Parts: sequence; structure tokens; C-alpha cells
Amino acid sequence: MTRVEIYDTTLRDGAQMEGISFSVEDKLKIAKKLDELGVHYIEGGWPGSNPKDAEFFARAQNLSLSNSVIAAFGSTRRPNIRAESDSNLKSLLDAKTKVVTLVGKSWDFHVTHVLETTLEENLSMVSDSIRYLKSQGRTVFFDAEHFFDGFHANPEYALAAVRAAADAGADCVVLCDTNGGSLPQGITAAIETVKKSMAVPLGIHTHNDGELAVANSIAAVQAGAIQVQGTINGYGERCGNANLCSVIANLKLKLGIDCLPEGKLARLTDVSRYVSEIANLPPSAFQPYVGASAFSHKGGLHASAVAKAEQSYQHIEPSLVGNTKRVVVSELSGRANIIYKAKELGIDASLLQGEKARKLLEHIKTQESQGFQYEGAEASFELLVRRIQPDYKPPFELVDFMVMVEKRRRAPTVEEEGEMLAEAMVKVKVGSDTIHTAAEGNGPVNALDGALRKALLQFYPSLAAVKLIDYKVRIIDETEGTRAKVRVLIESTDGERQWRTVGSSTNIIEASWLALADSLEYWLTRRAKGS
Repeated sequence: MTRVEIYDTTLRDGAQMEGISFSVEDKLKIAKKLDELGVHYIEGGWPGSNPKDAEFFARAQNLSLSNSVIAAFGSTRRPNIRAESDSNLKSLLDAKTKVVTLVGKSWDFHVTHVLETTLEENLSMVSDSIRYLKSQGRTVFFDAEHFFDGFHANPEYALAAVRAAADAGADCVVLCDTNGGSLPQGITAAIETVKKSMAVPLGIHTHNDGELAVANSIAAVQAGAIQVQGTINGYGERCGNANLCSVIANLKLKLGIDCLPEGKLARLTDVSRYVSEIANLPPSAFQPYVGASAFSHKGGLHASAVAKAEQSYQHIEPSLVGNTKRVVVSELSGRANIIYKAKELGIDASLLQGEKARKLLEHIKTQESQGFQYEGAEASFELLVRRIQPDYKPPFELVDFMVMVEKRRRAPTVEEEGEMLAEAMVKVKVGSDTIHTAAEGNGPVNALDGALRKALLQFYPSLAAVKLIDYKVRIIDETEGTRAKVRVLIESTDGERQWRTVGSSTNIIEASWLALADSLEYWLTRRAKGS
């Protein structure tokens, strides 16, 4: 089996994405997780660029890694000075990593217009820097920045730059599609030309500006590259880098290429979601292989087929990458979706035999035409199934509620400006008892939540464990302006598990109430059944 090395640059290139700012602790946590996945190299950052990266490398020396090697990243020496005197190279050595990755120019345009030096001096900068670091006992990878643009503009000079790196002793020359605009056939042609002129191992580093970073990385491997650089979830500047989650899965499952230790591929989804959590970014549900929707089935025909043979609408078994199959329920569903989803949620499928499944499906389609959406609110869907059962008794029933919002009169100064106050009164029935409570809140939904809980806690003290952790409002028909329907999605937790519920109405308070009441009813029903 062919072997390809995975070089992760999430901690440096990935951190250049808008909205990401890793702390040193974040970077150490991610490094440990990448080591668990089994990537070969973890690029920790640029030690000469900022104190945070310098601290990371100092603390990374105490990391106990089983599979990965930490690499430091920096540039070649500055023009017209000795390598031994260059502060950037000194910082790279001070990082005390076994591997150093040097970036250097291979596009003549960049040499003359960005570095503002001569083409000859740039070649010396490349070779001098690599020789110096090699003399200090380091493994050196050379990132040939803008190689493919340079190869297109001036192939002789681009080849001269990578040849200078190879002749100086670079352990791997990594060809970079820095602007991210290359096509796979251009990647292949350039690599084949490089291979004819030198025997040094080649790597690939692509950006996603043309939506081809993964395709270009795969093409490079097929053309002979033995190292792939990229980031988890494709994080990176502009449109991002090659998404290693997709690259790794494609190499391993589609091409049979050994790129992770045996048994590690099943960690891929977990690593993807862990890194997104540390980055404080919502995980993309639509990522191939690792996204929550990567193996979801919504159309009735699809769900019916998957129930009979999973490979009918799935290109791989989801568990291979640590993911799971999902069947979602919507107006596009058939009875197969309903029954499959009920089984998935642990509901006795016999509850949906015959006419019940058809009626539930029609009800869902009607609800979705009114703005409800159950594919992201599985707790509300489960309640729909239970409510159509003749023996179902809800843990509480709404009698009525009233919400008042008050703006205190304007104070003399801005500093003394009166605040908004909200008060909710709720009347609910639990068994034969009717309870009437009221509560204040910093908004109408908060007040409703408080009043409902005040009533229910008298009967269900354990409900105190349930917390709302997310609240989203979506305008459904924007053209209606303030008359538009809104959809409210609430996410709740009891500290052990999480669930989502949905409500929809032209009145945002009613939509919020429906989602809120579903959340508490779902938890109480589940708890009563011991599930």
C-alpha cells in the first residue's frame, strides 16, 4: 500500500481564518487531539511572529505525543544577510522542534515585487537557509510558495527555486497553490515536470479559492506527492485550505492509501467536531464524511431504499469515519421515513402501524406548511408520535398565558434610561390541579420560561436540571414584513443529553411558547418512561 504523510497546519494556517483566535491552551488541546488521530506532523505556528506561538513551542516540548511530530514554520532568511544572523531562523531553532518548515518564493513576480530583491538573491536565500538549518540537525520541509502560479508564469524560475531547495538538502519540497486558483490537470502537469528534473520527495499545499483544494490535493498524490498539507475542517484564510477530513477519507477509503495508523480513521468525525468547538465555530453539517448531514436522508424514496439496503444512497458506511446515518422527517418524507425515525429514537414501531403512520405523515406535512420544521427538532417529532397514541397523557396542559412588556418612562439622562421589563402569567393543568403563576424576566420568553417552571417545579422538582442553551428565531416569509411567520428552535440540556424543539406562528411569543413547552414535555415524558 502506498504511504502518504499528513501534515496538519490548523494551528497556523487554519488560525488565519476570520473569526478564529486560538489561545495557547486551545492549541495544546488541538495538538493532543491531532496526535490521537495519528497525523504525522502538526505545524504549531510561526515562533518568530508573536509571543503566543513562542509560548506554544516552549510548552509543546512537554507534550507526550504518540504519533505526531511538532513542526515550526518560518520564512527563509531576509535578503542580503547571513543565515546565521537572521532572527527568524534563530527563532525557529529556539523552538527546538525536530522539523522546520521554511516558506520561500518560487514565483518571480513575488521575488521582484513583494520581496523586492533579485531572482538570484532569492535562490541564495532558499539554499542558504536550508543548509543552515540542516547543519543544526533539523529535518527541513520547503514550502514553495505560489509555485503553480510561478510555474505558469515562468516555469524555468519556479523549477530553479525548488531545485535550489532540493540541492540544499530539503527533506521534502512542498508545492503550494497559495492563491488557490489552480485546476487538477495543472497540478498534475506541474508535478510531473518537477519529478523529471529532481528526485526529492514532493508534497502539496492547496487553498480552496476555486473550491478545488481537496481535488487538487488528491490529484497531486496521484501524480506522486507523498505529503499532503491541510487543515481540519478546511479552516484557513480567504476560502480556506484543503480540508484534511475529506483528504484523509478519500485517500484511505477511495484510493487505499495508508495515511493514518490502523484503526484511527473512525476518530475523524470526533476530531472535526472537537476542533470546531475549540475554534468556537458551529460545525458545518454539510461537510462530506464528517458533517451531521453527510449521511442524512430526507426524501421518502431515499429513506425507503436505505432501510432496505444502506449502500443504495450512501457511498461508504458512515461508521468508518465515526459518523452515523440519519433519517430526517419533513414534508418530503414518506411513511418509511416516519417509521425509520421512530425506530431510531427508540419508539416502538408498532405504535405507527397502518393508518397511524399515514395520518402522522399528513399532519407533519400540514405543520411544515405552517412553518414547522422537524428535521432539526427531533424531540418535537417524538412528541408528535406519542401524542397520536390513544393512551398518551401529557405531563401538563396549557390553560392560558398572558405576557406584558413594559418600557419605563424615559429618564432625564441616558445613564438613567429606564429598562424594558417583561412579566408573564401562566395557567397550566397538571392532573386535576390547575396552577396559576407569574414571573418576571429580561424578555417575554424568559418571563414565560420562569412562570412555567415555577408552576411545574411544584410537581416535578427534577425539572430544575433542564436548561435552555440555545434559542434561534427564523423569519419564514420575509416578504410579509412584520406579519411574517417565524420559526423558533430551542435547544435544551439536562447536563447529560441535548434535544431540540420547534414552534412556529405569526406571533413570536406563541412560537416560543410552543418550542418551550415541547422541550419540557419531552423531558418529562422521557423521564417518566425511564429513557
